[in-house]
Amino acid sequence: MNASNVVLFFLIAWNSVVFSQQFSKITTGDLVNTPSDSRSVCWIDVNNDGYADLFITNGKKGGENNLLYLNKRDGTFSTITGDPIVNDNMPSVGSSWADSDNDGDLDCLVTNWYNQPNLFYENRGNGKFRLSKNAPITTDFGYSETAAWGDYDNDGLVDLYVTHSEGNLSNVLYHNSGGNNFTKITTGVPVTDKFTSRSVTWTDFDLDGDADLLVGNENQQFENLYRNDGAGNFVAVSLEEIAGYNPGNTMSTNSIDFDNDGDLDFFFANDNGFNDLLRNNNDGTYSRLNEAEICTTPSHSFGSNWGDIDNDGDLDVYITNAFSPGILLHNFLYLNNGDGSFSRDTNSVAVGEAGWSYGCAFADYDNDGFLDLAVANCYGGAQSNSLYHNNGNENHWIEIQCLGEVSNRSAIGAKVKVKAVINGKEVLQLREIASQSGYSGQNMLTAHIGLGDAARCLEIVIEWPSGIVDRYTDVATNRVVVAVEGQSLRVTTNETVPPTPKTENNSEKPE
Repeated sequence: MNASNVVLFFLIAWNSVVFSQQFSKITTGDLVNTPSDSRSVCWIDVNNDGYADLFITNGKKGGENNLLYLNKRDGTFSTITGDPIVNDNMPSVGSSWADSDNDGDLDCLVTNWYNQPNLFYENRGNGKFRLSKNAPITTDFGYSETAAWGDYDNDGLVDLYVTHSEGNLSNVLYHNSGGNNFTKITTGVPVTDKFTSRSVTWTDFDLDGDADLLVGNENQQFENLYRNDGAGNFVAVSLEEIAGYNPGNTMSTNSIDFDNDGDLDFFFANDNGFNDLLRNNNDGTYSRLNEAEICTTPSHSFGSNWGDIDNDGDLDVYITNAFSPGILLHNFLYLNNGDGSFSRDTNSVAVGEAGWSYGCAFADYDNDGFLDLAVANCYGGAQSNSLYHNNGNENHWIEIQCLGEVSNRSAIGAKVKVKAVINGKEVLQLREIASQSGYSGQNMLTAHIGLGDAARCLEIVIEWPSGIVDRYTDVATNRVVVAVEGQSLRVTTNETVPPTPKTENNSEKPE
């Protein structure tokens, strides 16, 4: 073999390793063979059996039933047909799930467009639902896009924020007073500003222990970043001043720590423009990765979600594209190189089929430790949705389900930090539990951490919204664990790891 052939051989081998097929496309079952005009995808465990179920909204003008698929725990799903949650016949867009009444199961808010009221479904405790008439969250009419649950006053009850993209452009904040009773908040910039808003994420971007709001806007409007100063007081923060980037047609917003430096970065997916990745400089400012391919590829992007798909210890991103008139589009998959840069995978089966896609979300639906992917499709109002199973590899992992006791039961707003030695280097990864991530997408309410060659976690730290901090040391990997606030860590082998120490003072800010 001559020198040029040797170089060619190694280039081909390197490319096959870097872009080996991480996913397999699922082609059988109702989930991937039901034509629909789909919008949002939410991975949630509706019946508390420890496996991820899938809820998909449909937004056809004139109405279309939504879809709920129960995990059969054998890699397949059964279709729910008789429950009120799949018999609404409304033009639905977004969906967000949380245990809004802290009774141990997940409830659901569905947003509707075309000046229709939103829908609120209370879980009856067995994975069956009751359509609630609770005012005002089901009596306000409008053009609602997305919604997200978050406990902005840290009282242990999740509150609700809903965005609007037409009609009365004021977004809406509902305060939860318990028992699924809500009060509409009428003062403050989050509800008096008027922008064409598409997505919303509750995130503690300044890491001061309370939930802030990040709202994505289209029509060349800057995103809204509202800093929570406590007592229900929000202050608008200028992204133009702290990030210095040009606004676009933002559909999707993510708050993630993509570079494992302990702070939260922002990603904005834009329609008919370029996507934006803003690195947190940890000094109150952000820097746009101007030269990166992830920010320079023309896009018609709508949905985006982040997850460590190859379990190598850093977050990758999947981005959907839609609504370029008459043109079928491919989605984007960018793999994190671990040095703050990304490589675009154009060979993945998950980006191989053309169409129009809206929401996307990750969950490990078969509990094998690797994130699978669901995508909501809408081309022609009759495109089937997509499910991709992760083929896995030899890398280690841990998945942490958080249950609040003083904090809200869904642990929304909790920050999970996992420290491990990966490839000889100590790495600290941060995940924030969220009820909405990206446009019309909800990842499973579980912190999934890829750990590369690390067989044990040096430390797991959970900072709860209440201010309690739990620490667990020397935890084995390759298992699903349950963390109940202030208690021992329950792992799949029935052993426990006691938390030590924990912070009891709710007024104390997490370190």
